[in-house]
Amino acid sequence: MAREQMLGMLRVRVLRGVNLAVRDFRTSDPYVVLRLGSQKLKTRVIRKDLNPEWNEDLTLTIEDPAQPVKLEVFDKDTFSFDDPMGHAEFDIQPLVEAVKMSYEGVPNNTLIHKVMPCRNNCLADESTISLRNGKVVQDIILRLKDVECGEVELQLEWIRVPNSRGV
Repeated sequence: MAREQMLGMLRVRVLRGVNLAVRDFRTSDPYVVLRLGSQKLKTRVIRKDLNPEWNEDLTLTIEDPAQPVKLEVFDKDTFSFDDPMGHAEFDIQPLVEAVKMSYEGVPNNTLIHKVMPCRNNCLADESTISLRNGKVVQDIILRLKDVECGEVELQLEWIRVPNSRGV
């Protein structure tokens, strides 16, 4: 089967973790893994911090905007397997739909769309999509699943790619 052509790229800025789970003695050494199809990207490990600030950009190639991005948080261990610290996934379709619209003459910092938390998503709070410096940006706070506590804050930005079938 032929590979689908790229639609565009998604820059995911992994901002911070909030109140992450303890997996070592009183703390954890967290890092984030993003997965989309066969793509797998990781942030650096932040040592001994339950409220880490990564401020790290990870860029995914998007072929199918209906496919959710999966996020996992792990505690780095030296002498054993890394411990899971929760997971979540997020839908990029609202962002892709917002990117398709024309924004000529629209003022900076204009709110385009809100995505509300519900049972079908991992949002901890409403997620806003807005126009910033000519770019469509989405702010997301994900509540981690299958763990006692923890949230991860992200900022998504669509990157147009010349010669893509794109958005």
